[in-house]
Parts: sequence; C-alpha cells; structure tokens
Amino acid sequence: MPSIYDLKPRFQALLRPLVVRLHAAGVTANQVTLLACAVSLAVGAALCLAPERRPLFALIPLWMLLRMGLNAIDGMLAREFGQKSSLGAYLNELTDVFSDAALYLPFAFLPHFAPLWVCAAIGLAMASEYAGVLGLMVGATRRYDGPLGKSDRAFVFGLLGLCIALGMAPAPWQDWIMPALCVLLALTLINRVRAGLAESRLGGG
Repeated sequence: MPSIYDLKPRFQALLRPLVVRLHAAGVTANQVTLLACAVSLAVGAALCLAPERRPLFALIPLWMLLRMGLNAIDGMLAREFGQKSSLGAYLNELTDVFSDAALYLPFAFLPHFAPLWVCAAIGLAMASEYAGVLGLMVGATRRYDGPLGKSDRAFVFGLLGLCIALGMAPAPWQDWIMPALCVLLALTLINRVRAGLAESRLGGG
C-alpha cells in the first residue's frame, strides 16, 4: 500500500547539501540519532506534565517535521559517509520506537481521547516496527509497508497536535479516531509480515 515513506528519496535530495556540511563539521550519524530521541523524550514529557497547556501541543507537528529531517540525515550520514555500524543499527530502531511512544503518550492525558486506545496505538506502533525489523531475520529486507508507517503516523499525530493547539473542542469523531488508527496499525503489521514472508520465499528463505 502507498505510504508517505515513498516520498523519502525526494526529501533526502533536499537535505543532501546540509548533510555534506554536517559531515564536514564532524557530526556523526549516531549523534544525530541520539539528539532526535532526547528532544522527542523531552517534548513528550513536557506535554504529559502540562496537558492543560493546549498551545504547547503545537510542538508535536513542529517537532515531527524536524525529527523526520533528522532521521533522514542520520541515515544519509551512515550510508553515504561510511558511518554504518552495528551500534547505529540498534540505536536507529530503538530510539525510533521510544521517540514515537513519548510523542503519542501526551494524547492519553487529554479528555478528547480514551487513554486505553492511545496506549493500544502505541503498542501496535511498536509491534509494527518490530515486524518490519523481523523481515531481516527471515532473509527479507527491512519492511516499511503501510498503510500507517512511521511517516504516516507522524503526519496523523502532528495534525492532531495542531488541532489541539488551535483549541479544537471535543467532537464525536474523536471517539473513533484512535480505534481507527489501531485498525490501520494492525493492517500495517499484517502487511509487513506478509510482505516479509513473500520476499523471503522469493529469495529461497
């Protein structure tokens, strides 16, 4: 299924001049990865501690966009400047799921959304990323199939954060948005497993 992730090559092309300058300045891929995670945890913690300050939820779409750029930058530094490492692979996957959880959790503290469904979305997001990584264990590639991959989730939660910051009042549709996201996340998980198995069979695994 199509995903916002499919736009990644164009996004990377825009960032390449900046990546070249960062490499020249001695910045490493792992440093960028850890910075993105640290800021994500800080933003998530700040919103969880003060959910009543609704304008602060504008930080979510802003940081989601910047984080997407940092995620592309660390990957480009690793691939294009010989910085790939086993530690970097672990950091890339682990910090992503920690960052996502931190940025989604503040919605559980809002009256607009049921905490149980927010936590379910966090759990399914983690499971879908784990399913993507497991493709490597069966002889397939790392799977990024949709319909609700990391970039798509960033768009959805960023949009929700913007609506909250702009003073969106509780509405009936908010009762089903998190369940709907959970359904899409479950489909994402299934699609990644199916695609990984199909790719493995084609490769003789």
